[in-house]
Amino acid sequence: MSQALHPMLNIAIKAARSAGAIINRASLDLDLLKITTKGPNDFVSEVDRAAEQAIIETLLAAYPGHGILAEESGRTHGARDSEFVWIIDPLDGTTNFLHGFPVYAVSIALAHRGQVQQAVVYDPARNDLFYASKGRGAYLNDKRLRASKRTRLSDALIGTGFPFRKGDNFKRYVQMFEEVMQHCAGLRRPGAAALDLCYVAAGYYDGFFETGLNPWDIAAGSLMITEAGGLIGNFTGEADYLYQREVVAGNPKVYAQLVQILAPYTKVIKADEPAAAPAAAPQVTPEQALAASVAAPAAAKKKGPVRIRKAD
Repeated sequence: MSQALHPMLNIAIKAARSAGAIINRASLDLDLLKITTKGPNDFVSEVDRAAEQAIIETLLAAYPGHGILAEESGRTHGARDSEFVWIIDPLDGTTNFLHGFPVYAVSIALAHRGQVQQAVVYDPARNDLFYASKGRGAYLNDKRLRASKRTRLSDALIGTGFPFRKGDNFKRYVQMFEEVMQHCAGLRRPGAAALDLCYVAAGYYDGFFETGLNPWDIAAGSLMITEAGGLIGNFTGEADYLYQREVVAGNPKVYAQLVQILAPYTKVIKADEPAAAPAAAPQVTPEQALAASVAAPAAAKKKGPVRIRKAD
């Protein structure tokens, strides 16, 4: 890399590559993986846990006083009272990975007082490294990223993600899907939100929207987008998307048009969620909301391991 990177970003890149190496090795023999279900259609493998452990060890070796918010282990590691919190998704797109579909990524972000300052999203299948520091731009490998310049939604390619968890309001999502689809050039759903957001930053997509996402799904990708000249928010265009479980992003022109379409659907996920769902209650700060969002996933890991084997 030709530019001098922030020291904390360098550590995040080292951690992401370590996790990527674990994921790539495991991808060579998926039949042997032990899989646990966190909920309907929500899986975690021993690879997720091993990758997360490698990331946390790398980060805390360099910054032992920092906090950790990770998808699988929550806040059990690191300092709970630190102003610096690493937000980690060790394998975004686990279902894709388990089926050998090569769209998944490692996502690592560093938030200071609730604001994302450093971000890395690593695609181990393609050896693509997206990274950004606040105020210093976003990059793919060594190339500066810029959001697309399309101005009309009718010409735009839009990314999305389908709801899949119990309680997600699928019927209203279909209404959203139908309305956006009729106004744009095409919709895509690869299945890894961290990469989807990076694709907006790179200009591959002109916009993106999804419901039901957690902070670790979007923290790193959100900085990529803003540093590439794009916009990201909740369905009404506000900046508290990290804990609202709805996100829309795009270049400025397409973003504005998507917000206009999606604003009536704000909070559609929460309409059908049980009261104890993560981040359902309003929180005072993003950092408090991030911590609260891991409560339900941590309590859900009770089912025993099962084996998934490829069909002949």
